[in-house]
Amino acid sequence: MTDIINADNGFEALGLPEFILSSLEKLGFSQPTPIQEKTIGPLMAGKDVLGEAQTGTGKTAAFGLPALANIDVNIRKPQMLVLAPTRELAIQVAEALEGFAANMRGLRIATLYGGQSYGPQLSQLEKGAQVVVGTPGRLMDHLRRKTLKLGDISFCALDEADEMLNMGFLEDIEWILDHLPKETQMALFSATMPAAIRKVANRFLTEPEHVKIAAQKKEKANITQLAWKVTGINKNTAIERIVETYDYDALLIFVRTRNDTVTVAEQLERLGYPCAALNGDMNQAQRERTVEQLKNGKISIMIATDVVARGLDIPRIDLVLNYDLPGDSESYVHRIGRTGRAGREGTAISFVRPREMYNLRHYERATSGTINTFELPSIQEIGQRRIERARQALATTVANVELDKMAEIMQKMSEESELTVEQLAAALLYNAQLKQPFQPKEDPKPRRERADRESRGRDRDRNERRGRGERSERGDRGDRNRGERPERRRSQADRSDVDWQTYRLEVGKEHGAKPGDIVGAIANEISLDSAYIGQINLHDRHSFVQLPKGMPKEAYNQLRKVRVRRQELDISVSDAPVVAQQRRPRTNRPSR
Repeated sequence: MTDIINADNGFEALGLPEFILSSLEKLGFSQPTPIQEKTIGPLMAGKDVLGEAQTGTGKTAAFGLPALANIDVNIRKPQMLVLAPTRELAIQVAEALEGFAANMRGLRIATLYGGQSYGPQLSQLEKGAQVVVGTPGRLMDHLRRKTLKLGDISFCALDEADEMLNMGFLEDIEWILDHLPKETQMALFSATMPAAIRKVANRFLTEPEHVKIAAQKKEKANITQLAWKVTGINKNTAIERIVETYDYDALLIFVRTRNDTVTVAEQLERLGYPCAALNGDMNQAQRERTVEQLKNGKISIMIATDVVARGLDIPRIDLVLNYDLPGDSESYVHRIGRTGRAGREGTAISFVRPREMYNLRHYERATSGTINTFELPSIQEIGQRRIERARQALATTVANVELDKMAEIMQKMSEESELTVEQLAAALLYNAQLKQPFQPKEDPKPRRERADRESRGRDRDRNERRGRGERSERGDRGDRNRGERPERRRSQADRSDVDWQTYRLEVGKEHGAKPGDIVGAIANEISLDSAYIGQINLHDRHSFVQLPKGMPKEAYNQLRKVRVRRQELDISVSDAPVVAQQRRPRTNRPSR
């Protein structure tokens, strides 16, 4: 173990070059975290490092700062490699490194992960990226295609190694590391050190400096957690209702993509709410300006992605809204932790689609709390809220404004038009509420729900015709079968917008497994609606199944130990294509 370095002089005492220190100053980094204190020095001295630290302790800067300090931007070849378990973490690490390298003119970073087309990634590599951040599966693809070469890599970091082990990437990691030059400097970080991780460390690290940071217990924040099941109306309408009816000082809305930050911000701006987007397309000065606006009250709503909101500490944020759910439980904890700070109370609301409901119990475990479902305010409640706001505004005007002149004008208008003062006041109030009516209309149902309702109506009409004896017994029997098909079509339509991820299961035909066995095991174990279990391809000794992306780590670990036909699923992420199973052709049976 290394001794703790005296951080009285901050990052200057760790031997970092001036261009890195100036970037840290702009980012607001004043003092290193414990993992940074213990790691940067040994890495700057050229040693390998084996680090034990939890997520959120500052590992990216711990390995990123010394690695960037040794990159030659004049060499247009990969010199630094970072392996991350998920694309969300890969993007997060890449964006953090971009901030640290703000003063390194000519530095390029390539982010390689599955689920994205190869075009942009090939372009990044062809332009001579010196830093490569990626997930194991996509890195292997590029190595096999020879679009990525690791012969000039001088530094390699494995971030969250235990998570990669849990996801079945251990063999992939070893395969990738075998392609590195023997003299490559290594840094391996993991929250825990199971035997398999130690085996990797012993094989690929040379006399590493062992750095261990004890997990810090934080006082439980006073946060009320709520969830709304996305049904009946769309999320854009729901967000309008919440913004209008909830009392909040500052609201932070989390979305999945950079484009969504802009889209939601524009929607709320059209409604007259002061808000701003915060995303990775903005430079550091723009981000700082936006955060400062929220701090000083110039805006009350900020829409952000996970990455740019990391470390955001604004005490006035008392409401967090998860417009899109995060990819894992740790990100959920981080998100809702932006509220309830400095001893204050906070509220966190999540929009949860039916296929995502199983996430809630994992979030409850991660927060040691309870998530209660709730219904959105009705249009009647919204109308009453608007009337009350109008009444308060009028009362404030009466109390603070001299209205004698207005009263004279009103009286004169009444006399000249033969209208009562009450009628004129009502007309003024009517015009004032046109943008936000006191009696709002019901929201139109989503297109799919209307289609389902129309389909049910057609089914009902057919059933009524059958009941009147319009078809023969054979025809009735045929129509009863056909009557079930619209429901099946609806189920398929509901699944069309699911973002699928393919997983490999170590059970197959030779074990006696059938698709129904796999569906039942998964649905029962993690409480996932079977409608959100996609295509299943059975092979002799393994199978592939499609499940919604963003499976929480806890659910993933549960499924690894589930048994089907006495075989552990031992689930792992796969890039293998899953093909739709063809239905058997119907045979022509002789009619009776």
